Amino acid sequence: MNFSSVTKMPFSTTAVWPSLDAVDPRVKRAFWAIVVPMSLLPPVMVYLAGAHHGEAFLSGASSKSWGYIAAIFFVCELLSVGLMGWLAKAVATTWNGKVSYGNAYLLAAISPIPLWFSSLGLLVPSLAFNAAVSMIALAVSCALVFQGVRSLCHIKEELEAAVITQIVFGAGMLVWGVLLLLLVILPG
Repeated sequence: MNFSSVTKMPFSTTAVWPSLDAVDPRVKRAFWAIVVPMSLLPPVMVYLAGAHHGEAFLSGASSKSWGYIAAIFFVCELLSVGLMGWLAKAVATTWNGKVSYGNAYLLAAISPIPLWFSSLGLLVPSLAFNAAVSMIALAVSCALVFQGVRSLCHIKEELEAAVITQIVFGAGMLVWGVLLLLLVILPG
C-alpha cells in the first residue's frame, strides 16, 4: 500500500479496499492504530484554535474552558466510530451484504479520516476557509463510505451501495453536527 493507491480509495473499489478486505481486520488493532491517534487531532486543534484565536470563530470563545471541551469532543469521537461501525453492519446486512463486524468497523475507522485531517484547517483563523475545508472533507469522506460499502460490505449494486451510504453517512453527519454543536453550547 503506497500513498498513490491510498489517494485513489475514495474513487475506486479496487484501490486499497481489496487488500483491506483480505486482511483479517482486528477491531482492537484498528481502534488503537487508526481511531485513537486520528481522533486526537481534532480535540488538539479545537483546543489550540479556541485558546489562541477562538474569537475569530465564536464570540465569547475566550471565556470557554477549551481543555474540558476538547476532552469531551475526544470521547464523543471515539463513541461515534463504534456507533458508525454498528450502523454500517446493520444497514449492509439488511441489504444482503456479507459484512463482518470487523469490516464494518474498519469502514467506520477509515471513512472519517478526511474529517480528522480537516481539523488542521483550524490553524487558519478564517471561518470561510474552515467551512470550505470541511465541505471538501465531507465529500471525500462520503466517497470513502460509498467505495468501502461496495468493497468491504460486498455490495455490488451501485444503487444499493448508494442507499447504504446515504443512511450511514447521513447518520454520521448528524453525529458530526452534534459534535460541532457541543463546541458552541458547552459551558466555559
